[in-house]
Amino acid sequence: MLLHNYSNYTLECGTDEAGRGCLAGPVTAAAIILPEAFENTILNDSKQLSEKKREFLKPIIEESALFFGVAHVFQKEIDSINILNASILAMHKSIDKLHHTPEFIIIDGNKFKPYKNIPFETIIKGDGKYLSIAAASVLAKTHRDLYMNKIHEEYPMYNWKKNKGYPTKEHREAIKKYGVTKYHRKSFRLLPEQLKLDL
Repeated sequence: MLLHNYSNYTLECGTDEAGRGCLAGPVTAAAIILPEAFENTILNDSKQLSEKKREFLKPIIEESALFFGVAHVFQKEIDSINILNASILAMHKSIDKLHHTPEFIIIDGNKFKPYKNIPFETIIKGDGKYLSIAAASVLAKTHRDLYMNKIHEEYPMYNWKKNKGYPTKEHREAIKKYGVTKYHRKSFRLLPEQLKLDL
């Protein structure tokens, strides 16, 4: 059973990101403040849920939330500031989009940078412990998947619709065959034998 709040604050915001380990596309974060009465028996860490369940939960979460925000940080910025900083930046940007400033922030993982002097706590595997982080993980994942499906139309040979930019064997084979696109993260090791890749 997921817990509601970590702190004693009413306006506690949970935040999480998706797409950190991908070779292409943005890292996407969501931030959400849920009402105290919110309950959902299906909701869990998005990685534990099927795509069908995530798609089912997305409108429920968005309609139930007091406030939520979703933000992408794209590959050029990831290459320039590194993926950890880009993930934290995406979380900050998603909190920026909340129509109300949270009183406390809980973050999935163990790395964060202070946001507007608001007290915060990083929680390892928080997306499997707290409702708001789990909800943020579902929104980050579903919004990122939508974006990857869109750019799949432009470059169908990489099959981003299926692999969402993750380093699957199929994705790496396509990079080897067709080279890299404007959506690929040039700072990532796109192929195990990096030297053979002409950037």
